[in-house]
Amino acid sequence: MSYSIYQLKPRFQQLLRPALAALGRMGVTPNQLTLGAMALSLVYGAALAIAPASMALWYALPLVLLLRMALNALDGMLATTTGRQTALGALLNELCDQVSDAALYLPFALAAGASAPLVVIVVVAALLAEFAGVLAQATGAARAYDGPMGKSDRAVAFGLAALLLAAGAAPAWFNGLLLLVLLLSLLTIFNRLRRALRPCAPRTP
Repeated sequence: MSYSIYQLKPRFQQLLRPALAALGRMGVTPNQLTLGAMALSLVYGAALAIAPASMALWYALPLVLLLRMALNALDGMLATTTGRQTALGALLNELCDQVSDAALYLPFALAAGASAPLVVIVVVAALLAEFAGVLAQATGAARAYDGPMGKSDRAVAFGLAALLLAAGAAPAWFNGLLLLVLLLSLLTIFNRLRRALRPCAPRTP
């Protein structure tokens, strides 16, 4: 696997153990967390789209992305510890992630100085990267999480992009960061498709 922030997931999960125990006692289900993370993304994305000139919203976006990452990690942890891993949960996990990405990242196209076409292309590339990860399962491999621009990496990149916008950085810095995200997303698609094809490779006698 190429390097990705996803590799830090076990440590991040360890930090969430107290929250996991509290959610278990409250009777919260994994699917409720999954849908909650999507609802948060939709509401905040709508706020960004309505008020793209609000610097406060851009400054707070990294915190929203961190909260979303925590909820996404907790739903899987809760499903594992409670034995509630279901086909519906797996479908919701993939679908809600893509909806959340689009909701939180497309509003960047409305920000002053941002290249709207570039934002849209980056979001499409992100969706294709996740689709490539799921395709690996169709060839008999495990779901591919190869980087270097997976879901967690995108969250960090767009969090930084939001801070650049809020701080009034020159558009070249913001658009340059987006271009880097796009190039790394294309590399991620290649890495995940390559992993998907490995089970199909003929075995050497």
